[in-house]
Amino acid sequence: MKTGALIEAAEAYVTQQFEQNADPVLVYHNLGHTRQVVKAASQISAFYRLRDDDLTIVMVAAWFHDMGYVLGVRKGHEEKGAEVARVFLQQQQAPDHLVDGVSACILATRLPQNPDTLLEQIVCDADLFHPGSKDYRDLDKKLRTEAELVTGEKIPSEKWTLGSIAFLESHRYHTTYCQTLQKAQKEENLEKLRSKLEKKQREALLAADKATKEMEAPAGSGPNDPTQTMIHTIKLKEEKDKDKEKKVKKPERGIETMFRTTSTNHIHLSQMADTKANIMISVNSIIISIMVSVMFRRLEDYPNYILPSIIFLMTSVTTIIFAVLATRPNVSSGRFSDADIRDKKANLLFFGNFHQMEYLDYERGMETIMRNSEYLYGNMIQDIYHLGVVLGRKYKLLRISYNIFMFGLIASVLSFVIAAVFFPVAR
Repeated sequence: MKTGALIEAAEAYVTQQFEQNADPVLVYHNLGHTRQVVKAASQISAFYRLRDDDLTIVMVAAWFHDMGYVLGVRKGHEEKGAEVARVFLQQQQAPDHLVDGVSACILATRLPQNPDTLLEQIVCDADLFHPGSKDYRDLDKKLRTEAELVTGEKIPSEKWTLGSIAFLESHRYHTTYCQTLQKAQKEENLEKLRSKLEKKQREALLAADKATKEMEAPAGSGPNDPTQTMIHTIKLKEEKDKDKEKKVKKPERGIETMFRTTSTNHIHLSQMADTKANIMISVNSIIISIMVSVMFRRLEDYPNYILPSIIFLMTSVTTIIFAVLATRPNVSSGRFSDADIRDKKANLLFFGNFHQMEYLDYERGMETIMRNSEYLYGNMIQDIYHLGVVLGRKYKLLRISYNIFMFGLIASVLSFVIAAVFFPVAR
């Protein structure tokens, strides 16, 4: 079975299972969550440009990763999901390496996550994509509601917020893609939770102070009353917070947003250029095939069309050449040394600089980058610059290709008209 067909079969099977085994308790771990994980997995996989088999492993694992919940298994649902996926893939006659890969990716999502391979890292980050999402608050509420339905007990808001803060503080993304693009939003979500917790604690202390005053207990009204001291501390903190709000915020978050937006725009522009080049290649390939198979056979009967046909053919061939040049990849050496890293000369965010390296060497280099924000930003600047250079070359060649096609088409049509009107074939 082809890659796309196997993924579609997995989607159909999992969707059917969710619909047939609908459980009102699954407010969070439902079909909507699975689809969000699949979307995130597809997004991350597109960045790494996975091979067909690797992409199949990631996408099938994303579809099956929560199948344990559907079958009523909460504790150890990863093992159940891996088991169901294995049976499904064997029924689809998938190769053993693909079955084992899917199973390993699903098992890697067990908390605490500790993925070994890139494919496992992608599935793990897709499963916990929401901590760095703008929808985190809504998804966190759904997760709390599901937990309450499962336990049958109301979870205090402060207790849940404490747990969410602890989770976000301990959570880390495994892929460089998520570490770069999700970090700012995750920190923002964490800061909102901390502010929410502080607000609730402040309200609780104020309520306790009010209750103390109402009891009219003289023993607790002295200047050394701990509650009064705490209230005074809170008021001072509120004043400091107001002063902080007046100050200019640090630009780190804006810088990361700028890098993320610029990189995304460059990638989209590159995809547009490839699409435009593909159009030129496809259209002119069809024109050449028609001319070779049909037109050239009739030139003996219509010799006046020989020159126009040659002009048309040369236009199509030249157009294709420049379109191919626009999309032809350049591959560099694919290695960098430890000295390059120390001197901050290596751009580890571009695949051409590391595709020939061992994974452990590359991992050490990336860890060095992540420990040094200036080096990280420097690599991102290099990456954006080189993307811009490549885009400039692509669009320059594309413009030449489109100009050749446009003017060559006009010249060809005019030459055919001139040949037909002024040099007709005598009968």
